[in-house]
Amino acid sequence: MQLSLAIILGLTGAVCWGAADFAARFASRRVGAYRTLFFMQFFGFIALSIYLKFRGGFFNGIAPGWQPWALAALAGVINMIASLSLYYSFQIGVMSIVAPVSSAYPALTVTLAIMSGERITVLRGVGLAVILVGVILAATSFAQSPGEAPKESAHLAKGVGWAILAALGFGVLFWFLGFYVVPAVGPAISVWVIRLTCFSILALAAAPARQSLKLPSGSVWWLLAAVGFLDTAAFVANNAGLRTGQVSVVSVLASLYGAVTVLLAWVFLREKLERSQWFGIVLIFIGIVLVSL
Repeated sequence: MQLSLAIILGLTGAVCWGAADFAARFASRRVGAYRTLFFMQFFGFIALSIYLKFRGGFFNGIAPGWQPWALAALAGVINMIASLSLYYSFQIGVMSIVAPVSSAYPALTVTLAIMSGERITVLRGVGLAVILVGVILAATSFAQSPGEAPKESAHLAKGVGWAILAALGFGVLFWFLGFYVVPAVGPAISVWVIRLTCFSILALAAAPARQSLKLPSGSVWWLLAAVGFLDTAAFVANNAGLRTGQVSVVSVLASLYGAVTVLLAWVFLREKLERSQWFGIVLIFIGIVLVSL
């Protein structure tokens, strides 16, 4: 029962995160990575505040003392660094390179989870490995972009440094959430504190970092709201899955967001998928079956 719930919540997180990144792709090009991250965090914080208010308050089920709040705030700092790195990698790098690099974070999460005492069966371990390979293949394009000079293909490392930092950040974050934060604070409150921490730090750091927080105009508000709501829903579902104790399973399944984004681009933007990407999607479904056995 716990495994089935973990699979459902992990997949829910993947779908919501994939849709959020699809919308963020357009928002960041219109208002920049920093403002996109700031306003989406703000929208998510407001939505979650309303939800928690009607669900009985902000202190239900939280362990006593200041430590749980400090742990959640630290998770917020890690999330901000990882998310900003991810957005910058998308802004300055080549999507076909930085996307698979950043989506490889479950390799670190699973390693840390096993080192922390989590046990997984051989079959489930194989399934997780198959899913991770499928995610990387689905998010990778091996085709040369139109008009791109052949010699430039060797220069695709631009933005990879940010993508690696994002992968390391998310890898540590989801392990930290699963083993320390969510058990003490709960799935929804942990996301609420993360949102509060993130947009507060971004607001304070804007001037020193020479970043504008000017209010956007026009229809981009709908994109920012969509990113904020979807990303927050994904985070809550993910953390609820982590609470089941299946940290490795939930983290790997949630990383399918990269494949979801690719599929959305195929459906709505008519972006062509290569055979390797379709093969990656097939591997993902095979891996999910292996994990659920």
